[in-house]
Amino acid sequence: MDLGRYIRTVPDYPKKGIVFRDITPLLQIPTAFEEVIERLYTRWENNADAVVALDARGFIFGAPLALQLNVPFVPVRKKGKLPYKTHELSYGLEYGTDVVEMHVDALEKGSRALVVDDLLATGGTAHAAGELVKRTGATLAGYAFVIELSSLQGRKKLHSVPLQSLITYD
Repeated sequence: MDLGRYIRTVPDYPKKGIVFRDITPLLQIPTAFEEVIERLYTRWENNADAVVALDARGFIFGAPLALQLNVPFVPVRKKGKLPYKTHELSYGLEYGTDVVEMHVDALEKGSRALVVDDLLATGGTAHAAGELVKRTGATLAGYAFVIELSSLQGRKKLHSVPLQSLITYD
């Protein structure tokens, strides 16, 4: 199945010069959504002990993948959104910084955690999630994305950790 045909291209969103890749049409086609989860599952079966997903669209793919893999689901959220003790990490954005958090007890030491998000652009948020995984004492098993914007070279920021992207745009 060509998953790319279910991604809507929206020019000049959220601001002029940005080409936004919209996953909502894919989510409206159950067979396409199921295909995404199946492809992620096939790659990571027996290679991940937990799924760590990024707020908010990473949750859409991370939660069903965790269920399919029969492993824990761990949310990474923006600062102030998690109700218990957290590890936090500040990371750079194009214009400024942001902070993400994960519960300190979210992962077992030595477990293999897979970081999942809908899109890999510059890699800043995914890299921050990977660093949070390491702070818990877990091992970063890899990264999985539905879409990768290769021209932004986010893959470089994620170093030599295994990485899966299902759809790639320049």
